[in-house]
Amino acid sequence: MDFDLSPEQTQLKDGVDRLIASTYGSLEARQKLARQPLGFSETGWARFAEMGLLGIPFSEEEGGFGGGPVETLLVMEALGRGLALEPYLATVVLGGSAVRLGGSAALKERVIPGIVEGNLRLALAFTEKQSRYDLFDVATTARKTAEGYVLEGAKSVVIHGDSAHQIVVSARISGSRRERDGISLFLVPADADGVNIHGYPTQDGGRAAEIAFSGVTVSAQDLIGEEGAGLPILERVAEFAIAALASEAVGIMEALHALTVDYLKTRQQFGAPIAQFQVLQHRAVDMLIALEQARSMAAYAAMMVDHPDAAERAAALSAVKVQVNRSCRLVGQEAVQLHGGIGMTMEYLGAHYFKRLTMIESLFGDTTHHLRRVSAAGGLAA
Repeated sequence: MDFDLSPEQTQLKDGVDRLIASTYGSLEARQKLARQPLGFSETGWARFAEMGLLGIPFSEEEGGFGGGPVETLLVMEALGRGLALEPYLATVVLGGSAVRLGGSAALKERVIPGIVEGNLRLALAFTEKQSRYDLFDVATTARKTAEGYVLEGAKSVVIHGDSAHQIVVSARISGSRRERDGISLFLVPADADGVNIHGYPTQDGGRAAEIAFSGVTVSAQDLIGEEGAGLPILERVAEFAIAALASEAVGIMEALHALTVDYLKTRQQFGAPIAQFQVLQHRAVDMLIALEQARSMAAYAAMMVDHPDAAERAAALSAVKVQVNRSCRLVGQEAVQLHGGIGMTMEYLGAHYFKRLTMIESLFGDTTHHLRRVSAAGGLAA
């Protein structure tokens, strides 16, 4: 199989690498952007739109650029290397995928051009305090009325929920809290009556929000997919998210490994660079092996995320998450150990890479959760 990038993909990679390098040239530059009211620069977000990055996964008929998983993952890898703060994951991968996969033609026409132009940011509100990693554990309700639906409930840790213009919300139309059927997805304006958003910074420098819905009225035109059949769409969105996070993690681990090796070459001990000590060389090689294992699984995710067999696709993406999580932990912990005390100081870039890797490890399912899924599927091979 040919893993070489096409000329167009190479051009995309080079362009987004230059954009991120010019914006996030230092830890100080990133921290300055994090102190912006939205937690990122709106000017930077506009540059994403100008480069066409926000329209990559959407078809040309929808107003996008007709890219595929590989193009999206190239962007995510660059965002990881720069520890970028823009809500690309929340808007394009999460909310955008929900609209792209389940939205009606009228809804897509209303939403996608705004995403592509950078004028509309989305967030996906699916996690509740009791749900952990179970997408079907939904206590938020949607009561049908003559005018549409009325939402009641609350969502937790909504990524970039405080900077979104509209929020994709999972709510239960029927059934008990943990039934798989009866879940619908709705597109809710962030400024709608009854929506209460409490934003806060996350440990990795990003933003999230707790969102409460009290008597929030939405129209039937804001329903994404068929009524009561939103879970399959949500599961597909989670698969795209896992593939995207795998590539972001590869970008972070690549940068953190390079940072660590450079430190080993410059740090002096006993009159020589500590890179000359064989045991430290072995540990740096262990980091590289874990990075390359994650890179291969990120490529596997790009191949499998659009696979037509749902069961095979789900098992593959869970296997991707298992290996990427393991690599995140090994690379992050080894980087801290090889740096010594400086590796955990907030004044050092390496600590911030480690924080983001730790966050990725728990997003959309930790290692134990996905190991259970792979085991229940009987593994990857029949």
